[in-house]
Amino acid sequence: MTAAYDARWQRIMDCVRLKQPDRMPAILYAKLWLAKYGGVSYQELMHNYEKNREICEKAVLEFAPDASNNLVNDTAIGRGMAAIGLKTYSWPGHGVGEDQPYQYLDREYMRAEEYDDFIADPTGYCLKKYLPRVAAAFEGLEHLPVFPALSGLRVVSGIKPFAKPEVRASLLRLLAAAEEVESLAKHAAEFAQAIRGHGFPLIAGTSAGTPYDAVADYWRGAINIMKDLFRHREKLLAAIDKAAAYMSEQTIAAAKASGNPIVMITTHWAGDAFMSPKQFDTFWWPPLRKQMLGYIDAGLVPMVLWEHDCHNRLETIADIPAGKCIYWFERTANLLSAHQVMGDTVALRGGIEASIMATGSPGEVDAAVKSIVEKIWAKGGNLLLDCGVGIPDETPVENVRAMFAAARKYAG
Repeated sequence: MTAAYDARWQRIMDCVRLKQPDRMPAILYAKLWLAKYGGVSYQELMHNYEKNREICEKAVLEFAPDASNNLVNDTAIGRGMAAIGLKTYSWPGHGVGEDQPYQYLDREYMRAEEYDDFIADPTGYCLKKYLPRVAAAFEGLEHLPVFPALSGLRVVSGIKPFAKPEVRASLLRLLAAAEEVESLAKHAAEFAQAIRGHGFPLIAGTSAGTPYDAVADYWRGAINIMKDLFRHREKLLAAIDKAAAYMSEQTIAAAKASGNPIVMITTHWAGDAFMSPKQFDTFWWPPLRKQMLGYIDAGLVPMVLWEHDCHNRLETIADIPAGKCIYWFERTANLLSAHQVMGDTVALRGGIEASIMATGSPGEVDAAVKSIVEKIWAKGGNLLLDCGVGIPDETPVENVRAMFAAARKYAG
């Protein structure tokens, strides 16, 4: 580590602990915008490891943020997606054009009548039903035996399904896909090590989702999950509880292995428009809060990205231990309200609307930074400056330069 690294990391952790640092941290969080910055297509950014890393390192060195996401790990994922035969996304060169962003395909990947199967045997259900539906590399695994039935001499006779051509093909494809993902992990680790040597930390060591969103997004789909709130209430709650335990175990292990205590948590269904306050208080918030407390007990720092308009949730989500979390708000109006409601509880992240970054001028970006500094930072708020959900893909490069320059000019 270098003195510059230590100083930047100290700023982040001072904010977390509600102790205003020497200057306001500014965060670089980008994904496909890096293609615009590097002058390549989205497809090349996602598939060319060497070019991707070159662009990512250049961006960190130019903008000199106080922290960055692992730009390589979050963008060079195309070859891994192809290797596993992922069916839940379209991405550049695979279902969409080379300069179109990847898209999640919202479908029913778990049927309503399968709640009981998942609750009874999550591992067996995922191996034999769910994973074959979402990734081609797993298709042969639907022929696997029922593992809890293998005991005594049945441990010998019961493994015959592994000789099936379909199972063999899946295992070979999974091995090849794992090697591809290992290649990505190597490049991402080298990127992290390189920028660390230059004095720049990663803003998070691992990422996680929320229990409700896992069921809603990846299993049941948007239409079905809204029906399940009424038609399958108890089974939905049981599935959320079951999934939450596995998610927490995996996240804590990954964060510990990374050496970085900050856990990035994305949210998709927390917005005011998606469910009533009663439903939010029943299905969405309690399992996430339980997870967050578990992360805190494990010495980690939950960093929640609150997408959409969450104004009516602020009083509820303020119920967490003080000085332990970062709340990142997509909407500046939510950020300003959060400063009033929970400014003495959590560090805040965000401040610059996507519309300003993508369509405004450098002068308008400068003015937006100045405004948020005056409204939060100058009043003792612990703010990590960022765009609402990172740099929008369409953002002119000059606007990103203006954001980082303004951060140093007004709160340096």
